[in-house]
Amino acid sequence: MSVSAVATDPAICAPLPVLGRDVRVPLVTGGEVDYAALDYAASAPALQRVWDDVAAYAPYYGSVHRGAGYLSQLSTDLFENSRRTIAEFLGCRADEQVVFTRSTTDSLNLLAAVLPQDTRVFVFETEHHASLLPWEQRADVTVTYLNAPRTPAQAVATLEQALADLGAPPAVAGGEPYGPALVCVTGASNVTGELWPVRELAAAAHAHGARIVLDAAQLAPHHPVDLAELDVDWIAFSGHKLYAPFGAGVLAGRADWLQDAEPYLAGGGASRKVSRRTDGGVDVEWHTTAARHEAGSPNVIGAYAIASACKALTEAGFDTLVAREQELITRVREGLAEVPEVRVLSLFGDDAPRVGVLSFVVDGWNSSHFAAALSAEYGIGVRDGLFCAHPLVRTLLGSDPQDPGECGAPEAAPGELSLNAIRVSFGAGTPDEHVDRFLRAVKELVADGARWNYRTVDGRCVAVV
Repeated sequence: MSVSAVATDPAICAPLPVLGRDVRVPLVTGGEVDYAALDYAASAPALQRVWDDVAAYAPYYGSVHRGAGYLSQLSTDLFENSRRTIAEFLGCRADEQVVFTRSTTDSLNLLAAVLPQDTRVFVFETEHHASLLPWEQRADVTVTYLNAPRTPAQAVATLEQALADLGAPPAVAGGEPYGPALVCVTGASNVTGELWPVRELAAAAHAHGARIVLDAAQLAPHHPVDLAELDVDWIAFSGHKLYAPFGAGVLAGRADWLQDAEPYLAGGGASRKVSRRTDGGVDVEWHTTAARHEAGSPNVIGAYAIASACKALTEAGFDTLVAREQELITRVREGLAEVPEVRVLSLFGDDAPRVGVLSFVVDGWNSSHFAAALSAEYGIGVRDGLFCAHPLVRTLLGSDPQDPGECGAPEAAPGELSLNAIRVSFGAGTPDEHVDRFLRAVKELVADGARWNYRTVDGRCVAVV
């Protein structure tokens, strides 16, 4: 399909303008419509403020930490000032580091790489794959997967019991230290949007001598995230979910494990001094700052984009953003509740606080078919599938762990399993009209069916053209 942008800017009832708000897309039924981006949980559109800041800097782009020229010095200052802006946004304490990475996935793989030998890691099966999978890459690390809790209190109790089974914490007189331990938990589910009891989980971890890392990929764009207030040891998040494109992420928090470990990548920038030995080898003195794990030419534009987004969100005021998003959440939930065939997925129940992320299934529909119809017939972009959180979605759908997840069109044989769901997500750049159109489309599709034919192409359900 061709995509065209129009010059006119429709009224946007949203706190922060984003790129793409004036993009028109064709419908298979004829005509064009403003694209309704309701897939923020995958990648949020770039804030206009971020794009403008990056565009203003682009002519001055230069190498970071590498040159004596004016543009290199300016770029270095911009890069390090971005680090300070992000540290302030996250409430980092004076002795903590902000390390730039490629994404949340990269950040958590970095942390997995620097874990001390024989670390015990505890992670709920409900995590996104970015925080579920990195730990077993280390043969000398033991991972304990915790069952999906059904209430926030059960999450805390489950963690406390798992940690208690290790034995007495090191701080207890006469207790046998069991070595380093790490808890990994999400702040907000990328499937249900539900908020997790981060402070309580952090308290439980620390009471048993463990550390805790927060996957804030879905939390940071919607709520203030403060290391000190939440009392977590590290925070990881991605720029592309925080309205900042260009492929950068952050790992922020305690410096000791980062300083004690070998660099995540070996190369220029991570090394302070390299010299030849008499036996023909080389000796390397590595940096002890964040640069230790930032080898190579850094992504200065990505870092600056994140810093710009942090400033924009802070200046807009999270109280205002949260209040408006809660209005949208209520509107979506009430609208979907009017359709008996729709089942919204939830771990903690209907009353659980959440961000603007909801997943659901529709009786009689393959979720990929439903998502394809939303796109082709209404110009609405949502997500379908298992959302890189396969164990959680399987639990929510009540499937056997070995059941295959499938995406496809409605020509599946009667009774054939369709293990996938639909996710709608929104944020500070979502206009009211996008939400209203989505709810209208859901009701029309359930009542009247799709107006077009669809088939599976390379695993995706697409309109037949």
